[in-house]
Amino acid sequence: MNRPGYKQIEVQIMGQSYLLSCPDGGEAALLDAVERVDTAMCRIRDAGKVKARDRIAVLASLNLAFELSQLERKEAEREAEAQQFQASSFAQAEGSAFAEAGGSFEQDPIDPQTLSRVEDLMRRLDQTLDKDGRLL
Repeated sequence: MNRPGYKQIEVQIMGQSYLLSCPDGGEAALLDAVERVDTAMCRIRDAGKVKARDRIAVLASLNLAFELSQLERKEAEREAEAQQFQASSFAQAEGSAFAEAGGSFEQDPIDPQTLSRVEDLMRRLDQTLDKDGRLL
């Protein structure tokens, strides 16, 4: 019997049926995961070197874990670059356009005066560019 708030979904992975449980609303994510696993396992099976289903499952899980690890590493590198930029003199420079426009990476709301200045600047840029499509 299903737990409240959960559904059972029948899926096929490498030709074998599985009855899986997922939270309500999580069906799309579960089906995406099933598709990834099925694709990874079928790719290994179709290469012809491994026949045992359990070995195929282990190799597929290792491949998927490796891909996830690569994505996590890239994300960590992006976060480090963003932190370096935040600490850079460019981002903190007094009088820089970034600093004048709020100069913060925080998610705090922009104060009305700054918002008004940004909107005015955008309006002036639009007017200037509308004349001939060139800034200078």
